[in-house]
Formats: sequence, C-alpha cells, structure tokens
Amino acid sequence: MGLIADCMSAVSSLIGSERNGNVPESWSGKVTPDTKITDCSFVVFDMEMSGLNHKKDFIVSIGAIKMKGSAIHPGNYFERLVIPQGEMSRSNVVVHGITPDDLKAGEDIKKVISDFLTFIHDSVLVGHFVHFDLRFINSTLRKHFGGKLRNPAIDTHDLHEWLHNNSSEFKGYYSGGTAKKDLFSVAERYGIEVDTAHDALNDAFIAAQLFQRFLYFLEAGGIVELRDLIDIGRA
Repeated sequence: MGLIADCMSAVSSLIGSERNGNVPESWSGKVTPDTKITDCSFVVFDMEMSGLNHKKDFIVSIGAIKMKGSAIHPGNYFERLVIPQGEMSRSNVVVHGITPDDLKAGEDIKKVISDFLTFIHDSVLVGHFVHFDLRFINSTLRKHFGGKLRNPAIDTHDLHEWLHNNSSEFKGYYSGGTAKKDLFSVAERYGIEVDTAHDALNDAFIAAQLFQRFLYFLEAGGIVELRDLIDIGRA
C-alpha cells in the first residue's frame, strides 16, 4: 500500500506554473487512504469531445454529478457547453448531437475547466473509461495553465471487471457479466434505464447509478476504505 499512500500524499494541489491565469485549487489532500468510502465525496463525470485524439481534438461539453458515499445527489450537478476550439466534423455531431449552433451558447474552455475544478474540489473522480476523459482534461490544463489534475480517479469499468472476477455474490446475483464493456451496455445489464442519446450529464448520471450498484457489492466484499477502492479501480 506504500505506492497508494505516496500517491495520495502527492495529490495536494494542481501543480505547475500558471500561464494564462489563476487556477483554483482542486485537491487539498485532506481525504486520506484510510477514509471510509461512506465518508468520501465523489464526482461522477462524463465529457463529449470533437474526436478521440486529445492532442488535436477538443472538449465539447462536461457533465458531472456529486455523490457522498453511495448516495447520489441529483440536484448537485455541473453542466457546461464549450465554445469550439476547432472545426466540428459532421460524423461527430451525429454521435453526440451537439451542433455548432448549440455551441454558440458555450463558454471559453479556460472558464469551464476552472469552474469544474472548483466544483470537484476534494472529491474523488469517477467515470466509465475515465482515463480517456482525464487525458483531455490534463491536455487542456497543460495548454492553458501549465498544470495537471491531481484528484484520484476511479474507473467503473475496472470496478466491474474486479467484481465479476472476485465477487461470487455479485456474479450470483447478476448471473455473470456482459461481453460488451461500453457504459450503456453495462448499465442495461444491471437494470439501469438508459437514454442512448449522448449527453454528458445524462451519461454521468448513468455512471453514478452504476457506481452506486457496484459500491453495494464492494462493501459486502470488504472494500470499505478509499485505499482499497483505489487499489482495484484506479484510472
């Protein structure tokens, strides 16, 4: 557990030299590895992007919702559109349904990311294949502020795989897993109603419900501290 403790102690702030403005503090480090999961604040989030390459594509929208332990707080959410930082392709608009006209109501990416950091503050981040979203966030932070996000992040995909391989109660209750690993397929497999229209906040809420189900079985399996959750689900 030394590596985890070192990681947690290192995540005290958003580090790096600031280039184009002040970056609000996000992770303060007050949450420790032995914090009970029931006492942890989580932010489950999702993003829509213009493409899959974080080096040339850009964030289109961010949706996030807060949780305390396994309790979802639907009224405590974050939802923003972002002014396009480049050309929107027709094929991508078909996927997420956000048109250039919609994005005229968007905000500057620096403002959106700054507000997002304020929103998440000391929360542990959660997402489905969340490492993909983190690449875009960190690419944006490096470009505009010279920093990097330090909040710990948990991947619901990794939690699902761990439960499927290690929890007989989970496998018995659900009679196995699902061959498809995307958010919608996994959510439907575990009884979560899915609106297949891609929307960042909607997808974040789906992921939050999935995380909520997984936490029930993780607690039953003895995963009760943040260190253990990070150990099996770290992005």
